[in-house]
Amino acid sequence: MRIVVTGGSGNLGREVMAALASLGHDAVSASRRTGVDLRTGAGLPASLAGADAVVHTADTLKPWEFREVTIGGTRRLGEAVASLDRPPHVIYISIVGVDHHPYAYYRAKYAAEMALRDLSIPVTILRATQFHSLAAALAGMRIGPVGLGVRGMAIQPVDIAWVGRRLAELASGPVPGSFARAPDLAGPDRFDAREIAGLVARHTGKSAPRRLDLPPIGATLRAFAEGVVLPGPNAEVGGARFADWLARQPRVLPRR
Repeated sequence: MRIVVTGGSGNLGREVMAALASLGHDAVSASRRTGVDLRTGAGLPASLAGADAVVHTADTLKPWEFREVTIGGTRRLGEAVASLDRPPHVIYISIVGVDHHPYAYYRAKYAAEMALRDLSIPVTILRATQFHSLAAALAGMRIGPVGLGVRGMAIQPVDIAWVGRRLAELASGPVPGSFARAPDLAGPDRFDAREIAGLVARHTGKSAPRRLDLPPIGATLRAFAEGVVLPGPNAEVGGARFADWLARQPRVLPRR
């Protein structure tokens, strides 16, 4: 199968590319490095020619680009797919809880899901919890000896390689008739802020921080404290454990 991966040179995109190659597929990276720009749609038609599936991992973390890239780029991709005589299967990576969370990035991810739902193309949405690297970065937030967090917040991070593998399996598997949701993905371990901060501190050679947990004031902090980003009972749990992932990392941890 010829499978296009938007953002194929990014952290998740590289995992998808590797998984597709291991499964014997023709994986094609589509990014600005290869002449594809989701902001304008430039290069999209050529990159999609002959594609059997598209795994959409390209995104931005810059809030001022959410409308243009996260939402607009996803819509442009979907419209380009819809214009083809034989639209390929689109697999979109999203985040657990985006339909119930007011955080701006999560709202943008959910809007991107809805942009794909509104098109008459085969789409599968895969939502995952936060990757181990992001969970470690959040746990490592501190000012001197004081660790910062949100009171009551818990996190159940997931291995990026396992998510990449599942995206590759969805791309090479059965094609839905229209819009579909795959089971959510989550890692095996759930932590509160103190637990994960202690693990990260020991790994980086620092003492465990004193906690300064902000009260969940406002809709966004309250959603985190209420566990909106945690998986539900029907989620699929798997992948490497956070502690095992952490043991393989350098002392200076990746930021994301």
